[in-house]
Amino acid sequence: MLEFEKIRNRKLGPQVVKALNNRNIEACFVETKEDALKKALEIMPEGSVVSCGGVMSAHEIGLIEALKNGNYTFLDRDGAKTPEEKKEIEKRVYTDCDYFIMSANGMSENGVIVNIDGNANRVSALAFGPEHVLMIVGMNKVVHSEEDAYRRAKYVAAPINTQRFGLNTPCCEFGKCVDCQLEDCICCQILITRYSRHKGRIKVILVNEDLGF
Repeated sequence: MLEFEKIRNRKLGPQVVKALNNRNIEACFVETKEDALKKALEIMPEGSVVSCGGVMSAHEIGLIEALKNGNYTFLDRDGAKTPEEKKEIEKRVYTDCDYFIMSANGMSENGVIVNIDGNANRVSALAFGPEHVLMIVGMNKVVHSEEDAYRRAKYVAAPINTQRFGLNTPCCEFGKCVDCQLEDCICCQILITRYSRHKGRIKVILVNEDLGF
């Protein structure tokens, strides 16, 4: 990220934080990946049961490695040896999890969060289940409006994620969304989070870095 972008983000970031706080979402703005990692570990007490979706942003700041090596019970679905074990771990997310870690596919300047999902594990956990949801969000995810956040989720993040997972979809082949209805479709459920009824359940660390996609 260029320094001029960082300067602009320092002006915009606190406004986004205020907008999120007004929506009962606990938010803060930090400068670096290292700051984000420190803040995340401050938020989650040692001994917590923690899990995550396929969240690149948390990997990028070193949070997943820190959880695996720290004093936490980490429900690691990616470490499951069988499909059955993975399914059992995913079930525990909704009953045992103190903190579920994820990111956003898009976020508007006025604090509306948009996520798009194939299997719905992320959007389900965000909507209901875990006691807390901790979101690591790079400023590259912040766009002007709710409509822009939706477009970013569907037309930017989703086609990139199909490349990541190697799915059999047109967007994986052509690099753009054609609004498919195929078995491997990654745009099955779309969640718009405009307010948290439970104050502080959703926590956002907004980072002045490019994180995820």
